[in-house]
Amino acid sequence: MANIILHHYQISPFSEKVRLVLGFKQLAWKSVIIPSVMPKPDVVALTGGYRKTPFLQIGSDVYCDSALICDVLEHLAPTPTLYPAADKGLARIVAQWADEKLFWVAMAYNFSPKGTAQLFGGGNPDAPIEQWGPIAKSFGEDRGKMRVGIPRIPVADAAAAYKSYLRRIANMLEGQHYLLGDAPCVADFAVYHALWFTRTQTPVMAGILDATPAVLAWMDRMAAIGHGKFEKFSATESIAICARSTGATAQNDSVFQDEHGIPLGSQVTISAESFGPEPTEGELVAATRTRYTLKRLDERAGVVHVHFPRIGYILKKANA
Repeated sequence: MANIILHHYQISPFSEKVRLVLGFKQLAWKSVIIPSVMPKPDVVALTGGYRKTPFLQIGSDVYCDSALICDVLEHLAPTPTLYPAADKGLARIVAQWADEKLFWVAMAYNFSPKGTAQLFGGGNPDAPIEQWGPIAKSFGEDRGKMRVGIPRIPVADAAAAYKSYLRRIANMLEGQHYLLGDAPCVADFAVYHALWFTRTQTPVMAGILDATPAVLAWMDRMAAIGHGKFEKFSATESIAICARSTGATAQNDSVFQDEHGIPLGSQVTISAESFGPEPTEGELVAATRTRYTLKRLDERAGVVHVHFPRIGYILKKANA
């Protein structure tokens, strides 16, 4: 099997989602730690502009968005499955809700003044803002630039919604170990990562979990999956691997599906519809039922195929 390279950083929730999926499937992988804020020159060399975390690299193929990464890993290692046959659609819908709704509610709650102080104040939830350091300011400014069409949720409203969501998750766990049955699926990994941040990165805020002991027990089971076998790798090494590699490695569909009147071979841009608006530009070489693929040339990485899921992304002609 080709080298699987995950570009991530430790406290990224979506990275934790993918790290656990890699552990679940017992896939060996290489770990490239990337900056949490811009500039990210090594990231852009591979993605062409996309700078959300994480992204997955296999040779000269770069897969953006954790939902697509899960599909790719499922194709590489079909068992154990992320998409149980009886609940395949439901699992995807719950995962999408978790990534797009639960995540933002949880993060609005986590980044309360106390949570933010703990995260950036050296673990001290009572640290005054002047002790948070420059990373707090740069992180806030960076994420502010990434927000497009996502209103900030007041902490009190986020707390109320989070409590309701936790009760609903607890309801799903009644009589079973995981959200949709006796084995974890993509829904579990998507729901888990936002709660993981509350529990591990802003523990001063983690008391909200105590009212749902079934959720805490489920989180323990999820954490026990682990991250599998991985080794540290450098961005320079990963770019070199890309430069000497060719061809797609994990495509499981190739039929052209045209929704835009843009033929293959056109110069296009792809950008996220709501968070992380930076576009990637390249030649459209695939537009299938589930994904887009752009071919681009980088002076360091060589020819790169950058893959995006259709859901959540906007395709346009370049310079349109």
